[in-house]
Amino acid sequence: MAPGVAMRVYFPKRFIIPDSPNGPVRDVVDRLTVHADKPEVTVRDMIAGFGQTSFLPVMMAAALLVVSPLSGIPLFSSVCGLSIAFVASQMFMGRDHLWLPKFVMNQKVSGTRLCGALRRITRGADWLDERAKRRMLFMVRGPMRKGLEFMCILCGGAMPFLELVPFSSSILGLAVLLISTALLTRDGLFAATAAVLMAAAAMVPVTVVSAMAG
Repeated sequence: MAPGVAMRVYFPKRFIIPDSPNGPVRDVVDRLTVHADKPEVTVRDMIAGFGQTSFLPVMMAAALLVVSPLSGIPLFSSVCGLSIAFVASQMFMGRDHLWLPKFVMNQKVSGTRLCGALRRITRGADWLDERAKRRMLFMVRGPMRKGLEFMCILCGGAMPFLELVPFSSSILGLAVLLISTALLTRDGLFAATAAVLMAAAAMVPVTVVSAMAG
């Protein structure tokens, strides 16, 4: 297969570690941490433990990495954004198995940097888990759920274009993280907060361009 050509990716049906006693966000961090002792970790390594139908945890993993210090690595936010867009698109279309392009799956990051980044976001993951609860259920059901999935497509697709705009990709990553958490925990308030963050992220490039023009 030619480099960069999309390929079907089947993930193991079983998780590689037991379910975390913590909430869903911390669970994703714990699953990513399993691979942090390697010298280099590929995207394939990082998401292989989530299972072939675990769309939301995989999308949450990409969003967590965007809001971590790893976002300072050139093009890293773009790779995560494309991953988010691909996963969200397949959720939106109702696919039952996940696939990602080969060039995304083969991207690497230092295990040391991954470990450090995950340590820094653990407290934030616990904070989200502690506050997530069932509320405003209309925001995460029916047509609204499809709307949230489409919002994730927009966020992920915009990240490569905002690579050079400070903080914008991290804001979008946080929005996707909140949407993923909202869909997993049925927390409509988190979904509404994500919509506000998307609006704020849209204003960042506008503000930057206006400042440069002025």
